[in-house]
Amino acid sequence: MEFLLSPREFTMIEHTFHSEEPLVLESGQVLKSYHLAYTTYGLLNPDKSNAIWVVHALTGNSHAAEWWEGLIGDGKFFDPASHFIICVNLLGSSYGSTNPLSVNPDTGQSYFYDFPQLTPRDLAASLEALRIHLHLSQIHTLIGGSLGGQVALEWAVELGKKLKNAVILASTAKTSPWVIGFNEAQRMAIESDPSWGSHTPEAGKKGLETARAIAMLSYRHPGDLKKKQTDTEEKLEDFRAASYLRYQGQKLAKRFNALSYWTLSKTMDSQDLGRNRGGAVAALQCIEARVLAIGVNTDLLFLPEESQFIAENSKRGQYKEITSTAGHDAFLIEFEQLSALLTSFYQE
Repeated sequence: MEFLLSPREFTMIEHTFHSEEPLVLESGQVLKSYHLAYTTYGLLNPDKSNAIWVVHALTGNSHAAEWWEGLIGDGKFFDPASHFIICVNLLGSSYGSTNPLSVNPDTGQSYFYDFPQLTPRDLAASLEALRIHLHLSQIHTLIGGSLGGQVALEWAVELGKKLKNAVILASTAKTSPWVIGFNEAQRMAIESDPSWGSHTPEAGKKGLETARAIAMLSYRHPGDLKKKQTDTEEKLEDFRAASYLRYQGQKLAKRFNALSYWTLSKTMDSQDLGRNRGGAVAALQCIEARVLAIGVNTDLLFLPEESQFIAENSKRGQYKEITSTAGHDAFLIEFEQLSALLTSFYQE
């Protein structure tokens, strides 16, 4: 499949990649077939050197220009007028790629709770299959944050010289007990929903609302909630912070399903870049690309020192930091700072 550049022809295009090649997972399980929904912006230039591959976070989708509108789009840092931008909905997610609600070819019924365990390395392997399908021999920049950063790191190890730059935002080479604990609390909330265990797309929906509320506490910083959710009048209940968390839970439950959330949160927990590679340092040393690890000074989920570790142990790594009151989600919000950091990185 070829995407060659025509003047001013840089519209968004949605695609689906169908693979009949089995994907052997780290768990030993096998996806006999799968599909990936992906979106492209812009077109490849003649020497195919302008590919920007974006990897979304836990509940993201392939429409990167929507959830990262400050960074991607006409006149933005990654401009489809000059870049070929691709973003894939990760396996397990509920935005078009194979996920727990998809049909299991062995049974003819939806997977539901039989969907296989996935790791960031498995997700990277599926992206590699798509890269080969697209005959994309080089990637200028691979960029991802949080879970997307974990997947990008895994893929960067395998891409070797096919990758020029890797940008890893607010992420980690190995998931900490702190993050696993937050994720487990969220899954416990989903388990407590009486509908969890039923074979319906709505299973665990109310539990997912609670899980998202728990997650939001890790995505934000106490100072940010104080700044934005403090009540100005005296009261005994109906606090702004409480309403905010309930709203965020309901908002996610309307667009995502609990089975995908369950699957991808466990995927995040399983991240260990050094597994079967001699440890994290040895794995990071295998990355041939230039690596920019970006932390957030107020991140309570993936701590800045975890990004520093990535930079310090990559052969061609450097660390930069976003300063924000927003906490973990600053990598999605502080696009002006991010653009400046990227500009500096490319110039160096």
